[in-house]
Amino acid sequence: MSHAHFFLIGLATLILSVGATGTAPASETIKIGVAGAHSGDLAPYGLPSLKAVQLVVKEINDQGGIHGLPVELLVEDDGCKPELATNSATKLVSSGVRAVIGHICSGATKAALPIYHAAKVLVISPSATAPSLNQDGEYPFFFRTIATDDIQAKTQVDFALQTLKAGKIAVLHDKGDYGKGLAEHAQSLIEQSGKAQMVLFEGITPGAVDYSAVVQKIKRSEAEALLFGGYHPEASKLVSQMRQKRITIPLVSDDGIKNDTFIKLAGKDAEGVYATGPADVASNPATKLYREKYKQIEGTDPGAFFNNAVAAALALTNALAKAMSADAEAVAHVLRTEKVATPFGPITFDAKGDPVGIGFSLYQVNNGQFVQIR
Repeated sequence: MSHAHFFLIGLATLILSVGATGTAPASETIKIGVAGAHSGDLAPYGLPSLKAVQLVVKEINDQGGIHGLPVELLVEDDGCKPELATNSATKLVSSGVRAVIGHICSGATKAALPIYHAAKVLVISPSATAPSLNQDGEYPFFFRTIATDDIQAKTQVDFALQTLKAGKIAVLHDKGDYGKGLAEHAQSLIEQSGKAQMVLFEGITPGAVDYSAVVQKIKRSEAEALLFGGYHPEASKLVSQMRQKRITIPLVSDDGIKNDTFIKLAGKDAEGVYATGPADVASNPATKLYREKYKQIEGTDPGAFFNNAVAAALALTNALAKAMSADAEAVAHVLRTEKVATPFGPITFDAKGDPVGIGFSLYQVNNGQFVQIR
């Protein structure tokens, strides 16, 4: 079914103005925030997500909005930095947003969530994967359209043990909420497996130019595979410096490096690198539709988390329409109980806001492109 059909439900006016108890004025809009890294090193994650949301919202507004009310996007660039994310969240809440699509990075999301929670603003992230973000269900209005890092770590460790047959594994991370959390999940899975020895576990400093000290440690450890939790700026330097020292062991990393920028930065050293990421859903009709719209505007293929952001925008706007309200509790109820068509197929959300029906796949760089291998 065309997702536009969700919104052709008549022009009943919703009570959507902030704090309103009567009929919303004709000029009212449904304000949705979009927060993420739109500049800096991690913009290759934030910009595709922003453009995905803009495409979905344009389609909705072209169809007459949600129950006759146009959707208005308020965009905030947090650079994936926790201290900027709190400013962004405060600004969006005071501007009257009813929901936020974002943030992009787990650290920024963690910093912003208490602010949204206090204001009863629903949040749906396309890419924040740290399980700790809602470990105990303390944020009933937090959702995400990506599987969590415990699942991502399991995909990586299973591959290292079963396919690479690595008996000695080194694990590095970038000390951030995302990278360190992912590495710690991998660490416990390796230890529980009884099949491999973890010969190195260490954090590296983000932004450093030289990783030769840790590269020497990898060499001395005699590791047969390296798992890295973090983002592409560090991973690209790390793999290049390893290859310079003739360390040829496989690098298995995460969706924080699974983008074209990693390949550009690492050059020939990117070849053969493995990374987990959301499944390749290129054949899904919803994927094709939005990918073509993006290509018409941008002239290139969309980047990382584009499909996850399309899914977030579709899920949120569908829930707003079906809830007949922008109240966070009503919208959250729809998200948890009614499936919505997305690039990943029909999905719903569990009690913690995690998606039911989305997992991780494994990719490898082959001739300058990430290719899904399992």
